Amino acid sequence: MEGGEDEFSKYRSPLVSRYASKEMAFNFSDRKKFSTWRRLWLFLARAEKVLGLPITDAQIQEMESHTEDIDFAMAAEEERKLRHDVMAHVHTFAHCCPAAAPIIHLGATSCYVGDNTDLIMLRDGFDILLPKLARVIDRLANFAENYADLPTLGFTHYQPAQLTTVGKRACLWLQDLAMDMRNLQRARDDLRFRGVKGTTGTQASFLQLFQGDHEKVEELDRMVTEMAGFKKAFLVTGQTYSRKVDIDCLSSLASLGATVHKICTDIRLLANLKEIEEPFEKEQIGSSAMPYKRNPMRAERCCSLARHLVALMADPLQTASVQWLERTLDDSANRRISLPESFLTADIILSTLQNITEGLVVYPKVIERHIRHELPFMATENIIMAMVKAGGNRQDCHEKIRVLSQEAAAVVKQEGGDNDLLARVKRDPYFAPILDQLDALLDPKTFIGRAPQQVARFLSEEVRPLLEPFKAKMDVKIELEL
Repeated sequence: MEGGEDEFSKYRSPLVSRYASKEMAFNFSDRKKFSTWRRLWLFLARAEKVLGLPITDAQIQEMESHTEDIDFAMAAEEERKLRHDVMAHVHTFAHCCPAAAPIIHLGATSCYVGDNTDLIMLRDGFDILLPKLARVIDRLANFAENYADLPTLGFTHYQPAQLTTVGKRACLWLQDLAMDMRNLQRARDDLRFRGVKGTTGTQASFLQLFQGDHEKVEELDRMVTEMAGFKKAFLVTGQTYSRKVDIDCLSSLASLGATVHKICTDIRLLANLKEIEEPFEKEQIGSSAMPYKRNPMRAERCCSLARHLVALMADPLQTASVQWLERTLDDSANRRISLPESFLTADIILSTLQNITEGLVVYPKVIERHIRHELPFMATENIIMAMVKAGGNRQDCHEKIRVLSQEAAAVVKQEGGDNDLLARVKRDPYFAPILDQLDALLDPKTFIGRAPQQVARFLSEEVRPLLEPFKAKMDVKIELEL
């Protein structure tokens, strides 16, 4: 059955139709893209006028008044005829700016608007992501602080290990997110403008326009770069800016994807243990067949999308590696997909992760029960040391504990019973000298080392200072529509 003409009869990317925020979806929209092209043509004309080219105030004003009113139907028809998207929009802009038509795109190549707009979108995309990442870090830091001294089983190889605390474990997540924050900020701050460079990067067309005046060409580049909000432009380019810039940007996002996948996998594992759960709405349904289920669907969504974000990293790596000489056009179609999708995906997982971290539920009694099941085994060294201090022989005590531990382990593994090692120790007359110490020896807080102190120092020295630039944007809450 063939589809109709409505929006539901065509494929729609779920990144936009289902998940992404309005601001990130707009950042990579056609309206943002093509209105930016018009502003770049306006910037170029203004700078060329200031530097002496015969461009009138009336032409500039005409361009200023039509930067937003884009006739997309006309542009599509022009592109169908010309098979060239930039020239289609030059003609469309010229149609509503007849006086300015002769000087639109003067001296420029397609990459003047194409590449410079991409750089603006990348910069603005980072500006959307960074406050969102800061909010995730803030929420998780509050969580870590609240549970800094709550003992919990550590796991290595997903097998019970020495105790840590719920807050200390959250700091492991935070440390990775803090690295991502620094990576995103560096990638954003390292962005430069392509600027005004001409067809192969030599600025030959502009040198001709300004009759060989090198200083005016350099000033033109500087002025347009400043108008676009960049502090620096690349001193050398081919026709395009180096596609390694895309690698730099998307690698920081892919690294963030790896971090989020690890965090949300941990949350899913802990949810299976019923120690921690993500928020669960009052009327939310976990399973159509099993009404008791509380599936960690937000964390699962983050993991699913994070895999996509990590996989997108292959695109800019391959694209940069196959750019021939000054440029080839086989970068274009790939970049139309990989650049927006990376930022849209990062935006989605950060919004979802913020929602998770704002409502994480901890079940201390469940955590305590799990500790009770494992702690007697972990306390055996403490028991041996106490017996030695009370006058016992270390080797004799070790053998006693070994035998009792094996018996208790058999009860747990073969009979499905509880760990009764402590009861066995209490029944054995050998351990009579330390019976009054057993409760103290088995206090979980004596097994967590410096975890609470590590949390406090880490948050104060490394996490909170990182959030200072974003204090004004911390109060935004995320309500997921789906």
